[in-house]
Amino acid sequence: MRYASPYTPGAGAMPRYLAGRESMLEEADKILEAVAMGYPQKPVIYYGLRGVGKTVLLNAIEEKAEELDILYAHIEIAEKRSFIVQIANASKKIIHRMSVIESVKDLGHKALGILQAFQVTYNPEEQTFTAGIVEPSMYVSSGVLSDDLTEMFVAMGRMAAKAKRAICFFVDEIQYMKPNEMEALINALHRVNQLRLPITIYGAGLPKILKILGEVKSYSERLFQYIEVAELSDHAATDAIVKPAAELGVQYEEAAVEEIKEWSKGYPFFIQELCNTIWEETESEIIKKSDVERVIPVFLDKLDKGFFKIRYDRCTKKEHDFLFAMVRCGSLPCTISNVAKILGKRVSSISPTRAQLISKGIIYSTGHGEIDFTVPQFDKYLKRINPDLTIESMEADE
Repeated sequence: MRYASPYTPGAGAMPRYLAGRESMLEEADKILEAVAMGYPQKPVIYYGLRGVGKTVLLNAIEEKAEELDILYAHIEIAEKRSFIVQIANASKKIIHRMSVIESVKDLGHKALGILQAFQVTYNPEEQTFTAGIVEPSMYVSSGVLSDDLTEMFVAMGRMAAKAKRAICFFVDEIQYMKPNEMEALINALHRVNQLRLPITIYGAGLPKILKILGEVKSYSERLFQYIEVAELSDHAATDAIVKPAAELGVQYEEAAVEEIKEWSKGYPFFIQELCNTIWEETESEIIKKSDVERVIPVFLDKLDKGFFKIRYDRCTKKEHDFLFAMVRCGSLPCTISNVAKILGKRVSSISPTRAQLISKGIIYSTGHGEIDFTVPQFDKYLKRINPDLTIESMEADE
């Protein structure tokens, strides 16, 4: 092609045209506008498989928060990073931004004191407060994370309310929060909601987040608004394929579009990756079905060496066998009992492996004892690297 590719296959990269999420963005606009006007709203949790565009959605909503002059912070949780450290650092920046407002300097002094005590307790390495901002002895944390985070949120929320500002935290990969962190966050959000303070959260995570939140606090199902982010509809997938290219004078034949949809199954990441590959490998300004077919091996090679392999390499040999057994079940989702039968094991003996794979975000529980992959088409990848689905390391129970 003559021009740089209009497709963006990178993780969380904003596409040139965000297809199929119009209703979610419209609803987010309404919620943010209400929060900005001082009307508290339910925190929102987006959940879905890898590659459906949850991070892209968060980034788009952040742009709206910026337009509305909402104070916000983006937090991406990693398995080995403390959410509490991240939320404390983000809160410090927000409090400092509000501290310049004359009418809230007294509340800012208190909020900074509470935050300083919080960091002394939970993040002693991160002591970057300016000397003289607050007396260190004025505020002392209780040592109970849930209580201390709630106190910090309430102080920050009261400061925002008086300043006529709103605060929004965008939390990606929320399923990696530790149970005590999740409980503390739920309690803090519950309290600021009761007090009608202008703080809310947009979170995004894998489907297992629903179970995690329910187990941590029974009332979490009433506290949050849960929205599933799934594959694109047929119409939206067509738009995601056609519209970015059309802006640069490139067209797709209908058969080519259908072929792309067949291979991508409507998953935004796959659409972006496949269309980007077509763009790189094709010179014509009219893309045909034959052009799509020609680049499929290149497309699959990219996925196999990157998107899929990264996740596969995080697993142990025992976990690999568990994954192969899932594919050998014949259809997905599959039951843990069928996996155990294929492996020649008791369900109890493979349950720890199942738990490890769920913790790593490779599989998730769909309910009723069934499990599935968090990554679309991961089963096809496993068949490509192990056509016979050979299981090697697990010996059958006696």
